[in-house]
Amino acid sequence: MPARSKAQQRAAGAALSAKRGETKPSELQGASREMYDTMSEEELEDYASTPHDGLPEHKGD
Repeated sequence: MPARSKAQQRAAGAALSAKRGETKPSELQGASREMYDTMSEEELEDYASTPHDGLPEHKGD
């Protein structure tokens, strides 16, 4: 499932980084923290790999 906004894509990237041990989970906030806790690494990869082209900054835009 692709990300629906640039903000969602960035949050998934941050959560994926923590899942892989590249950053500390304690540094996550908001949506990225929730994604880290509830999504698998594979799901996060799908969201994080979404191209930015054509995506709104936020889901409601």
